Amino acid sequence: MLRKGGRGIVRNLIEDALRSHGADYVDIRIEDAARTKISLRGRSTDELSVSRSTGGCVRALAGGGWGFVSFNDTANLKNHVALAVSQARLVAQANGDSLLAPVEPVIDTIVPTLAVDPRSISLCAKQALLQEYSQIMLGASPKIQTTIVRYRDTYSKKIFASSEGAFIEQEQCDVGASCTAIAREGDNVQQMFIVAGGVDGYQSVQGQHDRARECGRRAAENLDAAPVKAGQYTVVLDPAMAGTFVHEAFGHLSESDFIYENDTLRDIMVLGKQFGSPILGITDGAAAPGHRGSYRYDDEGTPASLTPLIREGVLVGRLHSRETAGRMGELPTGNARAISYRFRPIVRMTNTYIENGSTTLEEMVSDIDEGIYAIDAYGGTTAMEMFTFSAMEAFMIRKGRIAERVRNVVLTGNVFETLMHIDAVGNDLHISDGGTGGCGKGQQYPLPVSDGSPHIRIRNVVVGGH
Repeated sequence: MLRKGGRGIVRNLIEDALRSHGADYVDIRIEDAARTKISLRGRSTDELSVSRSTGGCVRALAGGGWGFVSFNDTANLKNHVALAVSQARLVAQANGDSLLAPVEPVIDTIVPTLAVDPRSISLCAKQALLQEYSQIMLGASPKIQTTIVRYRDTYSKKIFASSEGAFIEQEQCDVGASCTAIAREGDNVQQMFIVAGGVDGYQSVQGQHDRARECGRRAAENLDAAPVKAGQYTVVLDPAMAGTFVHEAFGHLSESDFIYENDTLRDIMVLGKQFGSPILGITDGAAAPGHRGSYRYDDEGTPASLTPLIREGVLVGRLHSRETAGRMGELPTGNARAISYRFRPIVRMTNTYIENGSTTLEEMVSDIDEGIYAIDAYGGTTAMEMFTFSAMEAFMIRKGRIAERVRNVVLTGNVFETLMHIDAVGNDLHISDGGTGGCGKGQQYPLPVSDGSPHIRIRNVVVGGH
């Protein structure tokens, strides 16, 4: 449908449907996406699939109410617009006014530059590469019980058009892989994982053989680690763990639909409030080039930007769609995103990261008498400002040196207290782009995002073992 020969026809259909709609505002998204998914467990292949989805959606704003319709048949585009407009008018009777912050309508075409196009690599070749990674991890130690290797790629073509005159054609590529090694000794089970990927081609998941071997070795070594003694510690987080922290614990609180709809959060997330020391800076933005959360325009046609969230420890910004920006009297930030045409765009993060500081890892560790060095995260949970994260790998810090390996390290706390306790920020910013998952919110998962940080040091962190 979105191939070159049919684009002119689709554009004519869209422009025709946007005439005489009778609403205050209408936008249309048409998408065509091809996906590959491969999953291996040990020496067996669990999934090997290629799929394609094509469809579109209409949003209409009439008298302060929104209507939304998704569909697969573009031939009846005018009918879909009419249905969305009628829905909007029904909702308007109960919801009252809704504002859209102004955005200059754009006409543009964006095509990615790929070093190796994943569509040029056969399914068998992709499977063979994953099998190599699995074999390497299985051979890293006799204690490796099994492995899990996953791969996915997506190439999507999107058209966005609005009644304000925007018409944007945007193509995007997303490639990712993850390798997990699971080691076992009796009832003791430990696992490690690595991720790879990016938006510039298939080469981003190639050449991971040494990392896969290290992954297996570290999983086996973690079997010999002693459980951490619960207590309060000074903790150093590596860039991967700190990136997960800033995304999960702080980034979601910066999404302005949460702020607008929650009285408690509005009282907390006050612009100009001190959230950390002057060394702390946090940014989100799709205009950071070359990452999984990068794009030129969001799903409302708003240009991507870099949005400062914290500057010198002070809350200075938040993430917006056109509607939340209009309601809160602020500027849109280009953060309205949807995982597919089946969903309306909502406020989402893109590339979220703690900015570089000036401290080296050695300097951070050197004056810690007893602390913990936490590496990467299995994941965690957040509830408003409270968080819990489990470290994938951790070491004790003793008398200024990284010492013995420990396991079962779980970090808990209040995000705002924790931000205030960051007393050192490294000079080694790394943004993670790999993996096969993404961010979830409002039943929309997985959305491609990236997160990152330099090493950071946090005082008075509650650490529990299990």
